[in-house]
Amino acid sequence: MPDERALTLYRNGSVYSAADPFASAMLVDGGTVAWVGSEQAAASLVDDRMTVVDLDGGLVAPGFVDSHVHVTDTGLALSSLDLSTVASAADLLDAVARAADGLPADAVLRGHGWDESRWADPTLPSAGQLARAAGGRRTFLTRVDVHSALVSADLAGGAGADAAPGEAPRVVGDALHAARAETRPVAPEELGRLHGLALRHAASRGYVALVEQAAPQLGGLEDLRLLLGRNAAAEPEVMAYWGQQVSSAEEARAVLDGLGVPVRGLAGDLNIDGSIGSRTALLSADYDDAPGHRGTAFLTAEQVGAHLAALSEIGVQGGFHVIGDAGLQLALEGLRLASERVGKHAVRAAGHRLEHVEMAGDAEAAALAEYAVTVSAQPLFDAAWGHPGGLYEQRLGTRRAGMNPFIRFYSAGVPLAFGSDSPVCALSPWESVRACLTHSDPSQRISARAAFLGHTRSGWRAARHPNPLMGQLVPGAPASFAVWRADELMVQVADERVQAWSTDPRARTPLLPALDTEHLPDCLLTVHEGRQLFRSDAFSAGASAA
Repeated sequence: MPDERALTLYRNGSVYSAADPFASAMLVDGGTVAWVGSEQAAASLVDDRMTVVDLDGGLVAPGFVDSHVHVTDTGLALSSLDLSTVASAADLLDAVARAADGLPADAVLRGHGWDESRWADPTLPSAGQLARAAGGRRTFLTRVDVHSALVSADLAGGAGADAAPGEAPRVVGDALHAARAETRPVAPEELGRLHGLALRHAASRGYVALVEQAAPQLGGLEDLRLLLGRNAAAEPEVMAYWGQQVSSAEEARAVLDGLGVPVRGLAGDLNIDGSIGSRTALLSADYDDAPGHRGTAFLTAEQVGAHLAALSEIGVQGGFHVIGDAGLQLALEGLRLASERVGKHAVRAAGHRLEHVEMAGDAEAAALAEYAVTVSAQPLFDAAWGHPGGLYEQRLGTRRAGMNPFIRFYSAGVPLAFGSDSPVCALSPWESVRACLTHSDPSQRISARAAFLGHTRSGWRAARHPNPLMGQLVPGAPASFAVWRADELMVQVADERVQAWSTDPRARTPLLPALDTEHLPDCLLTVHEGRQLFRSDAFSAGASAA
């Protein structure tokens, strides 16, 4: 429930609101925005019924929605060995050896985040080297994209992926799922701890909602039930998808009824293909650094079509994980087959979504718009791997240009919602907004306003939330917001030839934090539907009775 003192006036700051682009104050009544306006008007509203919060120049903005996240794995990454900074196999082995020191012999040594594409020498450690560093402990070290892992020999063997002598014990596909299942925590108390760790971390970053991408081969159903069954009011809202393939409307209803928890649809990490980093994304031409290899198709077009037809028939969202250009062709062929079976109107009305979609041309973007498909994209993928000489160029060569085509999608009318795919990328929303502004391909850059909307309001709409005011700070909307300390507020566009800021009120464009400064904005307070999720020690108790 919202705080007992129902009326709270936030003043002396800036409020990002379409109702008043230069608002400096906001009144919240319980869990609802009651008013936004000027500081002068706020002074006339104050009475002894209110709690008054001095923003001290802070920015109040709609809370962020992460459209693609894995809550349990985020908790595991936060509590595991961080391998994101290792620069070689030797560095990785040293980090493992340090983590193993003092760890019980029967414990699983977990780590996350290694990325050999950043190393001068991408050679991975051998099974023997890994075993010596870990002191013989079971070891599970996920690559940054979570589509492959380095594992101890016993886990590799148990997963049916024995490494040849001298080879790195790297698992992908079914072997990865088997090794993950063998090492993943299952005790409800431990899963609850991981959920809480991840959700508190998200709240401290200004997130009011996360879209969990659950699937049988990932955390499993009991994990999802525990996550969605949490009763903690002071945590971000979790909306979830379940990635299980079906082939008929009857099967779809049976799966949905059997879950025991509400999900938004049978979508998300239901994989058509894998990842570029692990060379499992399905391509129409060979990988530049692996001649003769084009990735992996986990589903056929017929399976994709049957799944989407079944869900369209019952009016429920379906969708898939798809990254490579050939993978996208399978998805589009599946959409065509579903339309033939149940009609294009039913397919469009279901509001299907695809996760990632990193490689799409004009024709593909137009086809996605024709079927009213939403793309859930990850801007930090480009920031991490899209630069010259980065992973995309190593794997794909000249095909790097035009990946993660945000402008192409917007121009075609494809709705975009943005997420992190945490723990693949950090829960860092302003860094993600900045990645849209500074896309490695200048032709695909979008404005800060468009990126911000994709990280807020569009996330609610992509998940088909029933309240159309979610993600906005206007009278009558849910009071779901974060307060930020920013170096500067401005209007930022992606094209450097265009004026990047304006103080002209006729522009009617609310101001956002400048993202080319030394510091990204600091989160001071996160509130969802009137409930406080996070309060920074740097945000003074500042609230007082009027």
